[in-house]
Amino acid sequence: MRSLADRPESPVVGLPVAHESADLHVTGTALYTDDLVERTRDVLHAWPVQAPHAHARVTALRTAPALEVPGVVRVLTAADVPGVNDAGIKHDEPLFPDEVMYYGHAVCWVLGETLEAARRGAAAVEVDYEPLPSLLTLAEAIAAESFQGNQPTVSRGDVEAGLDAAVHRFTGETTIGGQEHFYLETHAALAQVDEAGQVFVQSSTQHPSETQEIVAHVLGLHSHEVTVQCLRMGGGFGGKEMQPHGLAAVAALGATLTGRPVRLRLTRTQDMTMTGKRHPFHASWEAGFDGEGRLVALRATLTSDGGWSLDLSEPVLARALCHVDNAYFVPHIEVHGRIAKTNKTSQTAFRGFGGPQGMHVIEDILGRCAPLLGLDPSDLRRRNFYEAGQATPYGQPVRHPERLHAIWAQLTERAEVERRRAEIAAFNAAHPHTKRALALTPVKFGISFNLTAFNQAGALVHVYKDGSVLINHGGTEMGQGLHTKMRQVAATALGVPLAYVRLAPTRTDKVPNTSATAASSGADLNGGAVKNACEQIRERLAEVAARRLGIHPDDVRFADGKVTGIGFHDRDLAWADVVHDAYFQRVQLFAAGYYRTEGLHWDGARMQGEPFKYFAYGAAATEVEVDGFTGAYRFLRTDIVHDVGDSLSPLIDVGQIEGGFVQGAGWLTLEELRWDVSDGPGRGRLLTQAASTYKLPSFSEMPEEFRVHLFEEATERGVVYGSKAVGEPPLMLAFCVREALREAAAAFGPAGRSVELASPATPEAVFWAVQAARQATEGDGVRATTGDDRRAGAAPVPAAGDGAIGDGTPGAAEPTPPALSRS
Repeated sequence: MRSLADRPESPVVGLPVAHESADLHVTGTALYTDDLVERTRDVLHAWPVQAPHAHARVTALRTAPALEVPGVVRVLTAADVPGVNDAGIKHDEPLFPDEVMYYGHAVCWVLGETLEAARRGAAAVEVDYEPLPSLLTLAEAIAAESFQGNQPTVSRGDVEAGLDAAVHRFTGETTIGGQEHFYLETHAALAQVDEAGQVFVQSSTQHPSETQEIVAHVLGLHSHEVTVQCLRMGGGFGGKEMQPHGLAAVAALGATLTGRPVRLRLTRTQDMTMTGKRHPFHASWEAGFDGEGRLVALRATLTSDGGWSLDLSEPVLARALCHVDNAYFVPHIEVHGRIAKTNKTSQTAFRGFGGPQGMHVIEDILGRCAPLLGLDPSDLRRRNFYEAGQATPYGQPVRHPERLHAIWAQLTERAEVERRRAEIAAFNAAHPHTKRALALTPVKFGISFNLTAFNQAGALVHVYKDGSVLINHGGTEMGQGLHTKMRQVAATALGVPLAYVRLAPTRTDKVPNTSATAASSGADLNGGAVKNACEQIRERLAEVAARRLGIHPDDVRFADGKVTGIGFHDRDLAWADVVHDAYFQRVQLFAAGYYRTEGLHWDGARMQGEPFKYFAYGAAATEVEVDGFTGAYRFLRTDIVHDVGDSLSPLIDVGQIEGGFVQGAGWLTLEELRWDVSDGPGRGRLLTQAASTYKLPSFSEMPEEFRVHLFEEATERGVVYGSKAVGEPPLMLAFCVREALREAAAAFGPAGRSVELASPATPEAVFWAVQAARQATEGDGVRATTGDDRRAGAAPVPAAGDGAIGDGTPGAAEPTPPALSRS
């Protein structure tokens, strides 16, 4: 048997093939969960009764008026739950709450013959509330010491000694905004019960097995009595990892109580007001550098806004702490984490899963400190890169750091950085009201679930008598191309053309106990399982073919639908003929595959171990142009060099890199969530609850030139066919956009200034950054304060800060940001 990374001759992996459902997508014939309603008889429709308070106690719930509305069949309440009235894995998310925890919280659900009947019935339900005090912003939660879950720390060395020994020492704060998933398909579920009482739920979920578990415990059933299927999703981005479970449970509860199929699909406004988002973060930090600009020490506290319940906030925070270092070695480090409990939607997984927020902190520090150190920001980043033999703050050796250096050098050459910076300097000198800048940033992102147990997967592969192949695996398709890659893996492992392989929908009764399709691990885990199943079948077929060819089974080769032997140039067998023979020789033609990621260990209590199989590397350069009158900007050109190992499917990977980058740029520059933080009756209401008020990146925000290059000769041993994950890492390449905007704003003022820039860096935020740069005086905030100065009792030199420093909640009344201080 070949190793996991080795490829046979003429592999199907590595070929640039189109997405397996591309034709269906562009013709509108691809089926999604809600499309199945038209194919199902007697469907009831569900509509929520949403609370108009950020925090309140339900003192009375009168459902009788709803039942008088024509077409209303039933109102679901907590009294109807036969099992556990909870939709979360932490048992802190009542499905039908008696205490409202955020504005828009559903207190009950109405079932109607039509969607309009259900909506009118929900409007007729009478609810009495006792309003309670609410916390909406991170500042409010921190002041009230409202925290939930674990408070982990990642540390190494002696941070106090490191800071004392630093030649340059800075302190500051960074605020990071959240992000709405805005998948094109909102949350949807369709549940029905068969004649044997088996509950079947079609769900738009990234985690069918967990949806199955939650539905089962709400209904008081065992998991084998519930089957969950996911055809495909119209986007997920992490928003459908945990959040679908309760919605599927509501549909399943309605189906079991009425005996009729129940459909639940959220409108866009309901989806945005009821489901979680990327966690906003606030960080306070202190960093020390030596005389060469190398990081010596870092102390930081990261506070995430978890919303009303834990959801996935603990592992999101853990990954953030594990990615504060990004691509940089910090000898002495101490980073504390905590989760604020606020009266907002329960924030959840989002592409990068805390990694982007952690990386944001260190990139913000370097971008702010570089001008005060008298260094080009790109040079400051490069000289702090990991070197061979160094390890992360949590103890994992950083393998192949030379790839990061090579990627950086290749990017610098491909992006023509030296020539273009000279052109930018000339442009800026000639244009007092428009400035350009070019910034480079790196990415080092760990791949695997932090929870070791999740790093396993299963697959089921059938070969039929005619030679055709059907595969099932535990991963879900949300548009990212996982199913396409799995077909390529199966075709390669069996040695057949891609057209021979079909993929069936993801179902919990085919592959059990699956992990979520998340953590960029879908191809690694499921690909390993599919390959394992195919190799079992191929080994059996090799014995059948060997008898016909008169050779040893080890010398049989499968390729392009032909079966032959080493050195055979004039004789081969058709794949279908070998399969036919195998059947009549009573050779098993199906197999269950399994894969577990080797070499992982993580101690979550100590925040030490080796939680990641490998690191994905990349780097990006973006040139921007900023209008000094309005703060509006253009993305002129982006160059990316990214390490995907030996690509399983290059066309899919380039698409993932482009999409991830644009989504990251949206988070960092455009997408601003705002809540009503007044003391009026709308307190807690999400104000940005539609595309009309929430700005998404569009074609106009795409770089005018967009160049993506896959790093060559990057085989990753121990991973399926030498590939690397590509789902999440590219999102963090977008830091170069924000850093370019910072440098362009700084160009409006004197050199050596650290520029304040909120996150997201909207045109409004960029305008204020430009204004601050223009008002700066020459040399202000530039003087270095050395260790000798500190020992002599010199006063710290103030310098401008950066980021929307304040309460951590976009839309809140922001206090004046404190200056970046230097001592």
